[in-house]
Amino acid sequence: MGAAGRFAPSPSGELHIGNLRTAVLAWLFARSSGRRFLIRVEDLDRVRAGFEAQQLEDLAAIGLDWDGEVVRQTERGPIYQRALEQLAEAGLVYECFCTRREIAEAPSAPHAPEGAYPGTCRDLTDAEREQRRQDRPAALRLRADTASFTVADRLHGDYTGLVDDFVLRRNDGVPAYNLAVVVDDAAQGVDQVVRGDDLLSSAPRQAYLGQLLGLPPVEYAHVPLVLNERRRRLAKRDGAVTLGALALAGVDTAAVRGMLLASLRLPDAPLDRLAADFRPDALPLEPWIFDPPQVTLSRG
Repeated sequence: MGAAGRFAPSPSGELHIGNLRTAVLAWLFARSSGRRFLIRVEDLDRVRAGFEAQQLEDLAAIGLDWDGEVVRQTERGPIYQRALEQLAEAGLVYECFCTRREIAEAPSAPHAPEGAYPGTCRDLTDAEREQRRQDRPAALRLRADTASFTVADRLHGDYTGLVDDFVLRRNDGVPAYNLAVVVDDAAQGVDQVVRGDDLLSSAPRQAYLGQLLGLPPVEYAHVPLVLNERRRRLAKRDGAVTLGALALAGVDTAAVRGMLLASLRLPDAPLDRLAADFRPDALPLEPWIFDPPQVTLSRG
């Protein structure tokens, strides 16, 4: 199967210029290291009709290609179930009946890191679990035996982050992101994960889970985000931040790609040529501040 990198969008809307920049970086990291490049649609949540096709069209428009068929998480339920069963057989899964409000209002467990699940349901008796099942369905949580885990990141170095009893399956039966992404990466041969640095804090949980499942370790590279002028994450309300909206503002796809490459201190050249000389260590480590052009809509 061979090693691979990937880009894994959620089809909840059009890709904005920050998503496209991360996709270009994931492609360059993969291709420059001789890896396959895969697209995985993370459609377990927040799906809106038509946007998967639009996202794939936009990725191709800026010059990205990928290997094999596009994979969708909603088609992969059995592999998530097998991973859950493996963890359960090892005594590493328990039912949790807490609501978000109950978790927010619960006192923290002694010595637990801030924001960690307080362990409310960790040691319920059989009778207590049976009683709570009458009130609401259970989520499944990991029974972690550590409070932190360290990962090696290509851009950030060693990073130690929180590990708590995080959710593996939601109480509506949908596999949680942290489980699905770990299982998917291993199943697809993905050993290089390039994504936005807003996800750096989730890497220790995922790497720890992968270790419990006996999966190969992953090389991480969490890249800087694109921010608006107020130094906040880009959103559609910022205006011309998607290929379609930028086109309305008079910025064609070729120009967008040139802007993306310039923000990475790369020349405006074909991507396959750039991959040959790509050096991750030369990438800027600060966020790119993007000032969207104004869109003037003609009135009929």
